[in-house]
Amino acid sequence: MRRLGMPVLIAIAAALLPHFASAAPAAGQAEQASAGRQTLVHDGIERHYLLRVPADLRPDKGRVPLVLVLHGGGGNADNAETMTGFTAKASKEGFIVAYPEGSGRLKGRLLTWNAVHCCGYAMEKQVDDVGFINALIDKLTQSYPIDTGRIYATGMSNGGMMTHRLGIALSGRLAAIVPVVATVFGDEPQPAGPLSALMINGALDQNVPNAGGAPGGRGASAWDGMPARPMLDQARFWAAADACASPPQQIDQATTTQWRYTCPGGKAVELYLVKDNGHAWPGGQPGSRRGDTPSQSLNATDLIWAFFQAHPK
Repeated sequence: MRRLGMPVLIAIAAALLPHFASAAPAAGQAEQASAGRQTLVHDGIERHYLLRVPADLRPDKGRVPLVLVLHGGGGNADNAETMTGFTAKASKEGFIVAYPEGSGRLKGRLLTWNAVHCCGYAMEKQVDDVGFINALIDKLTQSYPIDTGRIYATGMSNGGMMTHRLGIALSGRLAAIVPVVATVFGDEPQPAGPLSALMINGALDQNVPNAGGAPGGRGASAWDGMPARPMLDQARFWAAADACASPPQQIDQATTTQWRYTCPGGKAVELYLVKDNGHAWPGGQPGSRRGDTPSQSLNATDLIWAFFQAHPK
């Protein structure tokens, strides 16, 4: 077994922002759990997620988007929140953001997602992470005024690989996905329906190599040995699923190269290669003390939210 060279992500406690609520809803509002750390039992396992809900959320103000943000291998919800800055974005733009957690041998630490060929505990134990996320969407849509046509998923590294898997398995529920510094393996099944997808990779990434092949970086476990496909195969996969025209338009800029497909039905498939970014969330915080320093030439969270806004179901 090969270990994916992902940095061990250290949990960083994140303070609840003042624009987000933790109190019970007022009379007349939809019944909802308190914002903050939550639990959900799925497949007999107690799973956890961090929830951030706008303080002024009311059904009479209309339904709002839901964004799921998946941490990287070895991380957790607190780490994903701090690394991406999605809570501040949700506060400003008025949507709900949830940070689900993977699983592991240690409580709340070194958590991974079962992305079939990666990673670690979740892969080895064949944890039903698709079922968990599906159940989480059920719970949140039943408890909050969520627009079911605007449910989105993004994630980094192992979380990005899991985001690909969610897009494939839950194409009927998700409107768009954005895997960050992630990959596909070439044996993914076709999704049942089309789905908009944006991929963001780093030209300096040594952990998930853009040329494909064996993982690099620190360590050599948590991977089952299936070689990663080249970076652009992610876009090719979703372009085929969405019946997009080939070849894509290539747009070269000072700090990025972008590939953009022309797709029917309002769908979109794009890939950004950030030239000065390694295995990190561009525009965000490092995933760990030893993690790569994120590029500041592109803000991934801003780009992702703009993509989500432009592509409802």
